[in-house]
Amino acid sequence: MQFEVWAPQADRVTLQCEGATRALARDPEREGWWKGEAAAGDGARYGFALDDGPVLPDPRSRRQPDGPDGLSAVVDQERYRWRVPWPGRELPGAVLYELHVGTYTPEGTLDAAADRLGHLVELGITHVELMPLCPFPGRHGWGYDGVAPWAVHEPYGGPEALKRFVDRAHELGLGVVLDVVHNHLGPSGNYLPSFGPYFTDTHTTPWGAAMNLDAPGSDEVRAFLVGSALAWLRDFRLDGLRLDAVHALYDTRAVHFLEELSAAVDHLAAEVGRPLFLIAETDLNDPRLITPRGEHGLGLHAQWNDDFHHALHTALTGESQGYYADFARDPFAALARTLTGGYFHDGTYSGFRGRHHGRPLDRARVAGHRLLGYSQTHDQIGNRAQGDRLCAHLSPGLLACAATLVLTAPFTPMLFMGEEWAAGTPWQYFADHTDPQLAEAVRRGRRREFAAHGWAEEDVPDPGDPATRERSCLDWSEPERAAHARMLDWYRRLIALRRDQPDLTDPDLADTKVAYDAGARWLAFRRGDVRVAVNLGEEPAAIPLGSRPALVLAAWEPVEPPGADGVLQLPGESCVVLSQP
Repeated sequence: MQFEVWAPQADRVTLQCEGATRALARDPEREGWWKGEAAAGDGARYGFALDDGPVLPDPRSRRQPDGPDGLSAVVDQERYRWRVPWPGRELPGAVLYELHVGTYTPEGTLDAAADRLGHLVELGITHVELMPLCPFPGRHGWGYDGVAPWAVHEPYGGPEALKRFVDRAHELGLGVVLDVVHNHLGPSGNYLPSFGPYFTDTHTTPWGAAMNLDAPGSDEVRAFLVGSALAWLRDFRLDGLRLDAVHALYDTRAVHFLEELSAAVDHLAAEVGRPLFLIAETDLNDPRLITPRGEHGLGLHAQWNDDFHHALHTALTGESQGYYADFARDPFAALARTLTGGYFHDGTYSGFRGRHHGRPLDRARVAGHRLLGYSQTHDQIGNRAQGDRLCAHLSPGLLACAATLVLTAPFTPMLFMGEEWAAGTPWQYFADHTDPQLAEAVRRGRRREFAAHGWAEEDVPDPGDPATRERSCLDWSEPERAAHARMLDWYRRLIALRRDQPDLTDPDLADTKVAYDAGARWLAFRRGDVRVAVNLGEEPAAIPLGSRPALVLAAWEPVEPPGADGVLQLPGESCVVLSQP
């Protein structure tokens, strides 16, 4: 088979494959590339040495059986026999479920996670969104320190386990989305700088050196990242990618990297004959990200909407620290603003940033499904000092209100694993760094960060303690207990309503009408013939809904439809969904 590698700064490149060493030749047609032939089949170990240096793993390695520091292994993509024909499942009308393979089950493998997918089908989920799978040092971690963007973390089961997972998901009718990190690589096991200018000093990210998207050599770096993205979608039959922190993809070129990526993904979708999509994580509040390329946008298909989360979180909890401050001044107004306009900061002043932020969405042109709405994510839970979920602080009634707002809002809803039964397990920050100095630096840095916000050091879990990861694993006995079972049933009913009521998946953002009383702590909104009301206060609320007859579709606590006066009497910390044609 042919081996090739981009190493523009090297004078000599040798291939070590199955113990044999041979020199590679420069590719006359591609500057900086080296290539050569060697006998190798599936599983063969190999690596590259530059200028007689140590043997390093392939930057485009498809498998790292011994971890990021070991040799790469050849992967024959044709070896796996797909069982399930899959036409694809598009994003409009979807309900996503964010899942971390390492804590979804105690085993922490893709095969174990696949065995639990039936739960998601019964819940009504349409797409599983897997947190990053790229190899990182050690066994357990969040995955955002991955260093081999084309490979699957071996402790999760490697590439064939991912194919088995996707096959099983597709057999059950579930689409699969993968979280990928293009803005940086992890600090340990990253050998890309040895091969070429993959990183640039022109820009920096909060996590280290920025990927080189616009400096000399960036053509090949961009091709490396686009190729990785297409490989996930093509070789593993994934349905979409979630792009981590695209605001940290610094690119001054006329054609932005994201535009290049979206064009390549759309081309692949046409080639394979099934829908593929890209979802951005971004704090830019820039609608150009999700505007089609033909309309001078970057052509991504959707984005996470943190503004909706922050407004909802402050209304539920009253928290006002950090970035919550802007929303906490009037959380009900902030919630109403996001429900009707998508963004809260759409050119308004952000006290947290000390400047104006964002740009308005054109509600006549941007469909609601292009924004993802959620009450909890891995970030919003795991980046708290103790990884506490909303259920650690809120009553079941308020949790039901949060679910109702997420699952009936005009956005694509996303759940974080376990929230559907109010999981009692936290989801804490954990890592398994093999470098003792790095592990200690991470531990000290995290405790120092939270000490500045008033936390005692001993109350901040040690990321490197195996017990931190173990505490974060879901407890699958919980859904069978009464309180958890009731919450799970509520989520199932809401998702079923979303499926059965066309108004709840109507993409027209402008059709949502909101009323609220911040003093009485209630909010109600209309989407077509569907009325949704939540009472976040402890006392009953009288909510005027109009005189037209209404039918209760689902209610957390028993409630009668509005009487002749059109007023709904809603118990405290409760919610209801009605039909009012």
